[in-house]
Amino acid sequence: MTSSILRTEYPRPQFVRPDWQHLNGTWGFEFDDERVGDTAQWSSGQQAFSRQIQVPFTYQSKLSGIGEAAFHDLVWYKRSFAIPAEWAGRRVILHFGAVDYQATVWVNGRQAAYHEGGHTPFQADITFALLDGENTVVVRAEDFSRDVTLPRGKQYWKEDSASIFYTRTTGIWQTVWLEPVAELHIKKLKLTPDIDRNEIQIRTFLNQAPVGCKAEVTIGIRFKDEYLATTSFSMDHAEEARTIGLHDFNDHGLGRWWSPEHPNLYDVTVTLFVDGIQEDQAESYFGMRKIAVEAGKLMLNNRVYFMRLVLDQGYFPDGILTAPSDEALKQDIELAKQMGFNGARKHQKIEDPRFLYWADRLGYLVWGEMANAYAYSEEYVRKVTAEWQEAVERDYNHPSLVVWVPLNESWGVPNILIDKRQQRHAMAMYYLTKSLDDSRLVISNDGWEQMTTDLVTIHDYEWRREDLTERYSTLERTLEGKPHSRELFVGGTAYTGQPVLVTEFGGIAYKKSDWEGWGYSGADNDEDFLAKLADVIEPLLQSPHVQGFCYTQLTDVEQEINGLLTYDRALKVPLEKIRQIVAGKV
Repeated sequence: MTSSILRTEYPRPQFVRPDWQHLNGTWGFEFDDERVGDTAQWSSGQQAFSRQIQVPFTYQSKLSGIGEAAFHDLVWYKRSFAIPAEWAGRRVILHFGAVDYQATVWVNGRQAAYHEGGHTPFQADITFALLDGENTVVVRAEDFSRDVTLPRGKQYWKEDSASIFYTRTTGIWQTVWLEPVAELHIKKLKLTPDIDRNEIQIRTFLNQAPVGCKAEVTIGIRFKDEYLATTSFSMDHAEEARTIGLHDFNDHGLGRWWSPEHPNLYDVTVTLFVDGIQEDQAESYFGMRKIAVEAGKLMLNNRVYFMRLVLDQGYFPDGILTAPSDEALKQDIELAKQMGFNGARKHQKIEDPRFLYWADRLGYLVWGEMANAYAYSEEYVRKVTAEWQEAVERDYNHPSLVVWVPLNESWGVPNILIDKRQQRHAMAMYYLTKSLDDSRLVISNDGWEQMTTDLVTIHDYEWRREDLTERYSTLERTLEGKPHSRELFVGGTAYTGQPVLVTEFGGIAYKKSDWEGWGYSGADNDEDFLAKLADVIEPLLQSPHVQGFCYTQLTDVEQEINGLLTYDRALKVPLEKIRQIVAGKV
């Protein structure tokens, strides 16, 4: 395994400090199928593990160096590290981007962290456990491969992938890294733009309230190389908010608002002084962007906006959920934009923050979707709500993210049509999301069987042009239609004028690689594929009321060959021909 596949880019691009050290690379590794590790105290770091693994790739992936698909629900990791001498006198934080599903972490035999949830980050202050010289970190990761109440997304509960389900991920699958911080430091920022007032609200959070010292924060805002605003204020509490007017051009042709067409970003530097001495500094950025519904119209920056989205599962042949490189995440966005799409619905996956970073930079709308479970229980409710809150918290500042999707196609709530508890859960997820973030749109249950929702979204894999043209010719026919024999609304809710979007459709199978697989319809050659693509897209573009769509899907995935690209991102047909269809310029 060569170092060229290591993920070495900065893992938290929305909150950057200059000093950090990744722990990706070779770790000791062990399956614990007999569940002896706890009794044998593998947590001490004294146990010699028989295998090696390349972090951050899970053992099921080729890039891990192991590549086994069999169930091993309990695995252990171990590696040594040293703290740079220049970090002396500062506290050291150990970060994990994501570990699927439960993780316990020890440093030099002392427990430092426990986390539940396979898709969200966690951290631990490990200063108390550090030694001079070499240190050892041990991670115990436990998955529950067969538990269908677990928030798992597309990970199959059987060993071999089938139907719409794919290979599982167990253990570490995002970057592990260290950073030094001062005793009193900036914990996070929350950035909320208001384009109507041309203001940005910046909430600054410290790790604790200042006690026995004077804390002052300075915030500087730049657009490219132009300084626009600087403000300083004292912090007597752990949180302070400031609203800053930008006093620059508005959107009359000289605008600096963020959109897929013009991904303008402002840079932010936040500096913390304690008793007059600089103790911390972090770099961030924001986009002046507004997503809203006005009089039944979907609006981006106060203008009607048609969303041309593509379904993106975020799977890779050799890394599964983990992209082989930062460039691969960027490339997926670039290819989609070349095909005429202005965004993606990240399907059943809380994506790596680096993907959102590139979406922010390149101009690409993102619908953030929870990795759902498949069955309902009280324990499922506890798990999914806790992890979803962490996801919303993590991605709040990204301007590219415009819609939250806590539930999809009644996964996790299979009896929502008749079960009032499941109906209330969908309502609770909608209002929970709104309580955490009222600046974005929320869909209660994407596809069908919706409760209260900001958008009416329909999944429809009909492939005949005439049927789609008729179904979407009038709003009345659209609302009366029941693709896949599902009701659009349940629980006494009804249509109240929301924008209508078709958020899954197409899925045309076209084999252009060695992969065998299936799709919702099929094509025999390039001309046939392009004709069938036009047959499903053009009726939606011609509909007088459909305000956006999400085509299934960006790439082939494992046994599915219904992508616009092959699984290894090779072209099936010229991108420009797809672009002409997506843009309605055929």
